[in-house]
Amino acid sequence: MSPHAGHRTGLLRDRDFRLLFAATALGQLGDRVVFLALPLVALATLHADAFQVGLLTAATTAGSLLVGLPAGAWVDRVRKREVLIGADLARALVLFSVPAARWSGLLTVEWLYGVALVHGLLTVFFDVSYASYLPHLVGRAKLLEGNSTLSAVRSATGIGGPALAGPLVGGFGPATTLVASSAGMALSALLALAIRGRERKPAGAGTRRRLRREVLEGLRFVLAHPALRATVLGDALFNLSLAMYQTMLLLFLRRTVGLDATGVGLVLSGMGCGALLGALSATWIARRIGRGTVIWLAPLATCPLTALMPLAHPGAGLYAAAAGLSALSFGGVVRVVAQSSLQQVLTPDGLLGRMNATARFVSWGGLPLGGLLGGAAGTAFGAPATLLIAATGMTLSFLPAFLSPLRVLRHVPGPLRVDA
Repeated sequence: MSPHAGHRTGLLRDRDFRLLFAATALGQLGDRVVFLALPLVALATLHADAFQVGLLTAATTAGSLLVGLPAGAWVDRVRKREVLIGADLARALVLFSVPAARWSGLLTVEWLYGVALVHGLLTVFFDVSYASYLPHLVGRAKLLEGNSTLSAVRSATGIGGPALAGPLVGGFGPATTLVASSAGMALSALLALAIRGRERKPAGAGTRRRLRREVLEGLRFVLAHPALRATVLGDALFNLSLAMYQTMLLLFLRRTVGLDATGVGLVLSGMGCGALLGALSATWIARRIGRGTVIWLAPLATCPLTALMPLAHPGAGLYAAAAGLSALSFGGVVRVVAQSSLQQVLTPDGLLGRMNATARFVSWGGLPLGGLLGGAAGTAFGAPATLLIAATGMTLSFLPAFLSPLRVLRHVPGPLRVDA
């Protein structure tokens, strides 16, 4: 933690947190451009079909299944900031290979699969380290504020990213647009490099330890505690359904509704508006009704509105559907801020990496399957029916938290006992 962070009224007054804030903004801006541009490379440049888009989504998210658990054990052995810097630089190089391949005439769907897979693997290490680094930087007492502030900047880039990507894709093509993503990742790494505060060397670093044993410790810790178990199971159902939804969303907007790249970018920017509003109000809502209640109430109140999209047509119906997506983003960010803070507070320092990796493995492990299911369902039933199925799944994701102690949890205790 920076020396004076705990004695100031706002985290943004702390230099190191401001650097992390700026690095997050640039990295997330690049990532949001990827979210729109990479599928559009497949759709517009390579003329991919629904199943190929599903495979691309699966490749993007397969990293959680392939390295999710060992990534957490490894991150617990090292300083997290160094992992953030290395992962960002590597992602910048991987993304730049897409426009380079396009310019040299080598770009294929298979190339995109490879880029999506490697980018996803690197993102696993980045995300696990990022979530584990924040408690070291700001201290446990300021985690709710820290997560809310960083969620706000991620949400703002959720507005600016697609809004920027749409015109860039229209003017320069989706492959060339990925140069902006690569630059954002590289600048993010440079800002993280400038952070002065240094983490303590992890306990036991440099000693020989069995990776399998450490992975199992993380699994047991998360799955043995009802509150933690409920959060990851709810996330698993939500993310599987969300992957199905997102796989068909771009295809539906492009080919059924008939929007161009700029129109798609504006719809996705609307989602960013909802996410920004959620980030700005997440701390107040969590303190008002309790973190536990937020975790199950947010998806129950907002996910049903995503069923408006498959019913949409150009005009007022599309505006209502876009508002439904904004509500989804609002509820998602409010839930994630409360949930991430709860997970971080309940977890001892020595298990933060493994807790975050285990949570990611369980909750994100369904993303590749969701992408494949979305592509297969889209081929068999069409995009509108697939979107309705996915909207139902996202709504039902409130159940694990509702059926757990989180239903009535208002005040969060300190870190749980490892052997509890």
